[in-house]
Amino acid sequence: MATVVQTDFAWPDLEIERAVIEGAGHSLVAGPAEAASPEKIEALIAENNPEAIMTCWAEVSSAAIASPEKLAIVQRIGVGLDNIAVEAATARGTWVANVPDYCVEEVSDHAVAMIMGWLRGVVPCDREVKEGAWNPAAARLRRASDLTVGILGFGRIGRASSRKLTGIGLTVLAHDVVPPDYSGSVKMTELDELLSRSDIILVHLPLTSETEHLVDSAFLSRMREGSLLVNVSRGPVVDSMALIEALENGPLAAAALDVVEGEPNPPRKLVTRPDIVVTPHVAFSSDASLAELRRRSAEEVVRVLAGEPPENPCNTL
Repeated sequence: MATVVQTDFAWPDLEIERAVIEGAGHSLVAGPAEAASPEKIEALIAENNPEAIMTCWAEVSSAAIASPEKLAIVQRIGVGLDNIAVEAATARGTWVANVPDYCVEEVSDHAVAMIMGWLRGVVPCDREVKEGAWNPAAARLRRASDLTVGILGFGRIGRASSRKLTGIGLTVLAHDVVPPDYSGSVKMTELDELLSRSDIILVHLPLTSETEHLVDSAFLSRMREGSLLVNVSRGPVVDSMALIEALENGPLAAAALDVVEGEPNPPRKLVTRPDIVVTPHVAFSSDASLAELRRRSAEEVVRVLAGEPPENPCNTL
């Protein structure tokens, strides 16, 4: 029997995880639901000496990874790896794995909803009516088929968004550091062309040292006048102060953010602006996606504890 520590969880219970882990004959130890500090996570790991760690939002530091005697896997209950010391895990021969495709439809749906909400003025019109105004003549709405979306990052989710947006009638361009072999009707472009031709920039990027603050003042200044920025990837990809400046002085007309630098306490100066729509990092979420995520994360841990490699490794041993 192995011990599995789950550092945190963003759902009401651990029934799915426990059924899979304990059904395979192992023991599941749960940390607090809300992600604790790195020091508290390190103490939790040191106390339980697990063979596997599962983490949602909590940081799994190099110190946490170093303490167990026989750590086989650190499993991200999600996609991004910015909260896991991957290099430290690799150095000690520990697998790091994620669930890269559980929420492709949800995140792309969320991105499309944010774009269409802007095109049709859904949020500002709702706000005005609730404040007592009824002025359809003041609406300045847009026709989808007249506009171009530039997708930054053309992986699984970027491709799903492009499929849905082209179906609605928008023209779609994309940029990726590793262009796909086939992009269908989507034209792959250089970044300068993407920015100069797009009415909407949709960010689908992981958070890495290369992408942190990629969307900065210089980036935003090259966007089209009156354009929209949508970020459903990771908050720190966008420099919040630069975004405020671009909204105040141009060229941006608006932004739609599911992720914000500094969350869960993002800058109030940013998120209270009337030209921004914000959702609390929920693009990944649906009943179906969360159930799939939890089950597949636990199954990956059981697989590795049985001596098999993970189905979705994020490092090479």
